[in-house]
This record gives sequence, C-alpha cells and structure tokens, in this order.
Amino acid sequence: MNNKMMKRGGFSSSFGVLAATLGSAVGLGNIWKFPSLTGANGGAGFLLIYLLATLLIGLPVMIAEITMGRAAKANPITTLQRLAPKNSLPWWLIGASGMLAAFLILSFYSEVVAWVFAYVFKAIGGSILSSDPHVTESAFGALISDPLQSLLWQWAVLVFIGGILLMGVTKGIEGITKKLMPVLFLLLLLLCAVSLTLPRVAEGLAFLFKPDFSKITAGVILTAMGLAFFKLSLGMGTMMTYGSYFRDDQNIPATTVRVMLADLFVSMLAGIAIFPAVFSFGFAPSAGPSLVFITIPAVFAQIPGGHLLMIAFFVLASVAATGAMLSMMEVPVVTLHERFGMSRTKATVLTIAILVVLGSSCALTNSTLADFKLFGKNMFDLFDFASSNVLLPLGGILLALFVGWVWGRDNFQRALSNQGTLHNATVTGVVFFLLRYVSPLLILVVMLKGLGLF
Repeated sequence: MNNKMMKRGGFSSSFGVLAATLGSAVGLGNIWKFPSLTGANGGAGFLLIYLLATLLIGLPVMIAEITMGRAAKANPITTLQRLAPKNSLPWWLIGASGMLAAFLILSFYSEVVAWVFAYVFKAIGGSILSSDPHVTESAFGALISDPLQSLLWQWAVLVFIGGILLMGVTKGIEGITKKLMPVLFLLLLLLCAVSLTLPRVAEGLAFLFKPDFSKITAGVILTAMGLAFFKLSLGMGTMMTYGSYFRDDQNIPATTVRVMLADLFVSMLAGIAIFPAVFSFGFAPSAGPSLVFITIPAVFAQIPGGHLLMIAFFVLASVAATGAMLSMMEVPVVTLHERFGMSRTKATVLTIAILVVLGSSCALTNSTLADFKLFGKNMFDLFDFASSNVLLPLGGILLALFVGWVWGRDNFQRALSNQGTLHNATVTGVVFFLLRYVSPLLILVVMLKGLGLF
C-alpha cells in the first residue's frame, strides 16, 4: 500500500460540482422507475411522502457523505481512516463495503446500460420502429438472449466510461457531465413539448399528479422511503468520492438541495414526456425494461416524427446512464489509485477487467447462464439483491452513525460551515440530529423491508 500524498484532481467550478453530482443522482431510474412508481402509488400523494422521506433520509446522508469526503480529500476507505479516532472500530470497512457494492451494481447496471446504447443504434436504423408491441418485444428478446451481443455491448459501455475516467476528474468527469446535463434537459423538454400535444394528455398527467390518498398504505410509505435513499446514489461511497473533489468554498447544503430538486425535476419531466404518450396509444404504464424497450418504441411509431423522437429518447436514456456509471466506477478507480499507488490508467484498466468478469455473469443470465443460480437467484438478481437490500442500506446506516456518534458535532459543524465562513449553525444542527437519531432508524426499516422481514 502506498500512503504517499498524491496530487488529486478536483471540480473547478460550482456548475461543474452541480453537474457531476446531479449526473451521479440521475440514472435510468429517473426515466421510467420514478414516474411509474409515483403514478402507481397515489400520484401527488406519493410524491409528497417521497419529498418528506428525502428530507429525513436522502439529504442528511448525502450531506454527510459529501462533507466527509471533502474534509478528508481522499477515497472512501482512506476518508474513514482519517476521520475516525485512533484505536477505534475499523470504520474503514464501510468504505470497503461501498467499493464492493459499486462493483456489484456496475456488474448488472452496465448490462442494462448496454441495452440502452444498443437501442440508440437500433433507433437510428429504424429496426425497432413498429406500432406492434409484439415486434418490439421480439427485438428486445433477440438482443438479451444473444450472448455475443450482450457481452460486446456491455464491454463497449465499460470501455466508453473507462475512457472518460482516464481523462481525469476535471477534464473527464466534470467536463463531460457539464456538457451532458444540459443535453439531458433539452431532450426532455423536447419530448415533453410533443407529449403535451397528444390526445390523452390529461389522463397521463392525472396518472402522475392527481393525488389518490386511498392508495397511501404502509407499503407505499416504505416504497417512498426506499426510493428517497436509493435515488441519490447513497451508501456506496459515490457521494463521498465526489465530495473529495468539492472546492473548499462550496456550500454543501445549498448544493445538495439543488441536486435533489433538479433530480426531482428530471423525474417529473420524464413522466410528462412518457405517460401522456403511453395513455394516448392504449399501453399500460408498467415499470421496468418492458416500458423502455418494448412500449416506448411502439408508442413513438404512432407519433409524427416518431423516428427522430425515439432516437432522442434513447440518447436521453444513455446520457442519464453515463453520469450514474461515471460516479460508480470512479469509486474503485480512485481507491485503487490512492490505496495501492497505481497510476490512474492502471486502476481504470483493472476496474474494467474486474467488471468484464463479474459483468459477464450478469450479461449472460438471459442466455448461456439462464439456468445457473446461486441462493435461488441468477447472477443479475443476486448482485442486485445483495447490493440494494444489504450493502447500500447497511452502508447508509453506518455512515449516519459514524457522523452522529463518532466524528461528532464539532467536527461536522466546522466542515459543513467551511471552517466558520458560512453561518449555517441551524442547518447543521438539524442535519446532525437527523443523522444521529432519525435517518439510521428509517434506513433500517427500509433494509428490513428489502430483506422481507416484514
């Protein structure tokens, strides 16, 4: 292990900080999962519960991660080593757990992203432009059941993301996300403008925004709580890593609120873009890959200019996926770079090599490894379950407890106030109280639900 100090990159501007952090939070879930969950669980009522859960769970943990990362200016493992008192518990294991979670998530998420990238080219070629969902279903089935296509597209995605990371923090992550986030918003606004001209636009908007409080059950509340935690890329060290690149004068509470609101805005725009169109042509607003890869092409086939709009949609989805993947892959890259003294190039290549091996087991779950299972699950579902239901919530709980009970209020106050230059004692006090007493308990509830214990 090489402990010598290395010159670290960092974000160079406030807009770069916002773009990169928002790019981490925005992912494919914004395009289909968030809008459909909102509609299926009470519309505006669910949205209100989600916002409350975000304030109690998502924002405090996000602020904690970013603050810790900036205070230590290091990867998650080293950050926890530097901030923990001497001879205390091995808190650095939280960082190691986050790195493991990042590898597991990237292994299956990179395959979903591979489908999106493949569909950009399918959309350009027009091969999936059909109003018959059976045709689009057959096209999707042919892609995921072909082992060679699945592997090659996944490897292409990993090389593409790795190439951006090789450019460094400022020119790579910040430079690319500063360009991609405006593109994402422009494409969303274009799709929304078209969607709002369709015949059943009122029905689609009601699906999203009309409260149905009769649907608000304990299960719906737990779903909103879980979404509030997972939506902001928490518990795996991504925000801690990005926090280590924050400038010392960055107002962390203000930045995180902007990220939360912008992330919510993206999700709402996605719902406006998708669901009026889905309702107008008689499709079910079901969540998941079926909506993105089967329903959406069939919908666009019936809209004037649908070919170009479908291309725009899948470019939009690829932009959202790129920002999320950059933040996740940066966790193992910077850890290998700083902990083992590797060059950034070697760390990136090794990360890609590990993901090629792990990711291949997920890419082949619909073909060669369809019958291979561990603990009753294929590798795609197993990696998803282990990361989403165990590692991420456990990491979130322990990070909140570390800040609240180990790092302490004084250290947190100094770091969050930029060494006393910001007068935010009230905000710090509220966030610290939530981290100490509220957030870990609520995340524990989410974790127990995910494990099926109640």
